[in-house]
Amino acid sequence: MNHTQEGHLLTSIILDVFKLNGLLVQEGDKLVKELGLSSARWKVLGALSSSDAAMTVSDIARKMGQSRQSVQRLVNELMNEALLASSDNPNNKKAKLYSLTDVGEEIFAQAMEEQSSWVNQIAQSFSQVELQNTSDLLRKLTQKLA
Repeated sequence: MNHTQEGHLLTSIILDVFKLNGLLVQEGDKLVKELGLSSARWKVLGALSSSDAAMTVSDIARKMGQSRQSVQRLVNELMNEALLASSDNPNNKKAKLYSLTDVGEEIFAQAMEEQSSWVNQIAQSFSQVELQNTSDLLRKLTQKLA
């Protein structure tokens, strides 16, 4: 392999991010299991919660960095459990708009309470400078790839 030193380091970071993603999904699943959620379902609620307006499945998928098909499956599950509501989309008759129901908002708030305690405990192991530098690097890498 002909990696530069920087290329070798970035490859190592990418592999660490892959491993970290798997661990975060496992921990997320544990955190929200009692709420009837999975990490994937939690992410859909989060995408909608952080939006000022109802979103289509395609909008949610883009925001999550997931495929439209996988998000559609999750939206269908969340609709069946009354965590999401749908409405007609004036811009596209085929693409419904989705938003959180009151129950969906409550479940999401409970999930975020669980996450807050969990993440605060982990964050104590790092300095603010370490966390800020890591956040900056990941944001730059994301922008480069987007």
